[in-house]
Amino acid sequence: MSLHTLRERVAWALRYMEEKGLNYGYSGNVSARAGPGAYLITPSGVRKAQVKPEDLLLVDGEGRVIEGSGKPSVELPLHLAIYKARPDVGAIIHAHPIYATVLSVLRLDLEPVVEELALYVGGGVRVADYAPSGTEKLAENVLKALGDRNAAILANHGVLACGSDVDEALNVLECVERAAQIYLLAKLVGEPTKLPKEVVEYEVALFRRKREQR
Repeated sequence: MSLHTLRERVAWALRYMEEKGLNYGYSGNVSARAGPGAYLITPSGVRKAQVKPEDLLLVDGEGRVIEGSGKPSVELPLHLAIYKARPDVGAIIHAHPIYATVLSVLRLDLEPVVEELALYVGGGVRVADYAPSGTEKLAENVLKALGDRNAAILANHGVLACGSDVDEALNVLECVERAAQIYLLAKLVGEPTKLPKEVVEYEVALFRRKREQR
């Protein structure tokens, strides 16, 4: 994918997220690998749904701006830490959807109650210990909660979703938010039932096999 096309895809994802209630206003950030040691990321201090392809900043692995003006997202250290630790990740979305953020405030892990979590996320979604935005400690905590899965919940903050490309990361975000809504609504009636252990193990194995085949 060309850099121009990648810029357009990230900008489209930002608009889509706001239209679908997955993010809002100045919050959230999106990044994508743009080549060896190069990453596109959203600028800081702007309404994300209004970001144009040319507004995205190109940074290197140390966070230095290669191309563009303005400041990169305050969460740049988090994004770079994940790219360094997870070579399989090609795009990262950090957003503040309502139901996943409710779980973040309650500090409740999202158990695998629907098959999408096992198939697309790699199992349940864990809550990362709290740390202030933009800190190295937050990056450390999120990496621990993320493990080899494709999503983590940030305590009192929101959710992080990743994938091989922008489309997969966006699909993961939608799966997590939908599952969070189902989980919380179910808890209003009773205690949600997890999927059988053998089903989760089988589907997580499919998730890992698909990733290895890329």
